[in-house]
Amino acid sequence: MASAGHCLPTFLNWLLICVTLLSGLKGGVTAKSNRKPNIVLILTDDLDIAMGGLSPLAKTKKLIGDAGISFTNAFVASPLCCPSRASILTGKYPHNHHVINNTLEGNCSSTAWQKSQEPQTFPALLHSQGGYQTFFAGKYLNQYGDAKAGGLGHVPLGWTQWFGLERNSKYYNYTLSVNGKPEIHGADYSKDYLTDVLANVSLDFLRYKSNYQPFFMMVSTPAPHAPWTPAPQYQDKYKDTQAPRDPNFNVHGKDKHWLIRQAKTPMSNSSIQFLDNAFRSRWRTLLSVDDLVERLVQALEASKDLDNTYIFFTSDNGYHTGQFSLPLDKRQLYEFDIRVPLMVRGPNIKSNQTSPLLVANVDLGPTMLDIAGYDVNKTQMDGMSFLPVLEGRANASSWRTDVLVEYEGEGHNVSDPSCPLLGPGVSECFPDCVCEDSFNNTYACVRSIAPSTNLQYCEFDDNEVFVEVYNVTADPYQLANIAKTIDQEVLEKMNHRLMMLQSCSGPSCRTPGVYDSRYRFDPRQMFGSHRTRLSLLRHGLK
Repeated sequence: MASAGHCLPTFLNWLLICVTLLSGLKGGVTAKSNRKPNIVLILTDDLDIAMGGLSPLAKTKKLIGDAGISFTNAFVASPLCCPSRASILTGKYPHNHHVINNTLEGNCSSTAWQKSQEPQTFPALLHSQGGYQTFFAGKYLNQYGDAKAGGLGHVPLGWTQWFGLERNSKYYNYTLSVNGKPEIHGADYSKDYLTDVLANVSLDFLRYKSNYQPFFMMVSTPAPHAPWTPAPQYQDKYKDTQAPRDPNFNVHGKDKHWLIRQAKTPMSNSSIQFLDNAFRSRWRTLLSVDDLVERLVQALEASKDLDNTYIFFTSDNGYHTGQFSLPLDKRQLYEFDIRVPLMVRGPNIKSNQTSPLLVANVDLGPTMLDIAGYDVNKTQMDGMSFLPVLEGRANASSWRTDVLVEYEGEGHNVSDPSCPLLGPGVSECFPDCVCEDSFNNTYACVRSIAPSTNLQYCEFDDNEVFVEVYNVTADPYQLANIAKTIDQEVLEKMNHRLMMLQSCSGPSCRTPGVYDSRYRFDPRQMFGSHRTRLSLLRHGLK
């Protein structure tokens, strides 16, 4: 009896341990199924939508666009890599994050940026406030890794795993910062082709991540940015493809800013051949991006994470090849440079949707924070969450009607040898003396889309006091600047709205636009300089 009495407590103890273990396992499964959604952001580099940039991405369109929603009116806050990427990360317009170009002096990955903006990026907030494990691979900001700003040892705040590319897009012969340690790559396709390397390290993260925390992944590919180096298996694709000969291809940009008017029309045969070759190469590099997307989606499906994961696919800016006789670049205010692809799939998003509602890349951060359950109003972000659009809870009558686009032009203080007659102040010049940028290629635009209108209003900060206005519904290729013929009341309202957006911050950036029924126009709030601009415009002094 004594022996039996000693055995009973032992049996009960083991039973208690077993019940506890089973409860823990059950709780673990429940925690995984009920945890916050995972988020993946795939960011391409210089991918247009206006000229068929999605054409090589058949698998991406099927796996993300057809499985979710595609936006036809997604815009960037600035059509240049570093300012646009800063807007994605911070949810702010350039006048608030102060990254104005791709140089360290322009605040691109500077120490000032690192101190003032990096702690408040949406990935940092997902990590510190949302409990997310975070992963980055690819191009970050153009000057990342500069020795004057911490070098490759600097890992931005908030990233659990970091594979950051030193400086600008490359495909071979580059260096990665792997959690702060340099990793040098050469020119062996099997080991070094950057798009594939990004796919491999992303799959490794998915393989070894914690299953008890939600995750955020940002995969930032070099493609289709120059130098447009395709993978060997794709280098002979699209041999007969040309850049689209749309109505604005190789035509003079009359009634436009002087920088557009200076382009040579018709273009030289060598320029056309160059841009066609570039166009083909750009498409070839995208085939590896298509493979990357397929591999990621397959891995998420295999790990049973796909149904609880939002996947965003977009670009930092658009691109042009021959529009208005500009050979190739991305620094202009037109649709081909400021409008980008945006596709999203995920929980509660119905498949095969297309949305015309207006969204911007400053909205990406707020949307992802909203998905994670974080109150965007606690931030100073200028954008707004479009999660209601993804879930079918918003329509054209209740959605915003305008966004801001800003760009600060760059030039050289000495004449470009290719274009000595233009004098100093220009940059990005081609051998036949066509320049893509200049100091006074500095502008701000209101892009408005509502049931009643599809309008773009832009002002240049230059001596011409130049204004460009386009009715994009009637003129999708933006051939006719209607600034001198548009109704003066509309002109004044758009001028006023631009002034308000250029000075906005946080919630004031989300106030009603001109074509919102709640908009109230108070001309007494207009600045004197803007009145002067309108006065000059009315009298044709431009």
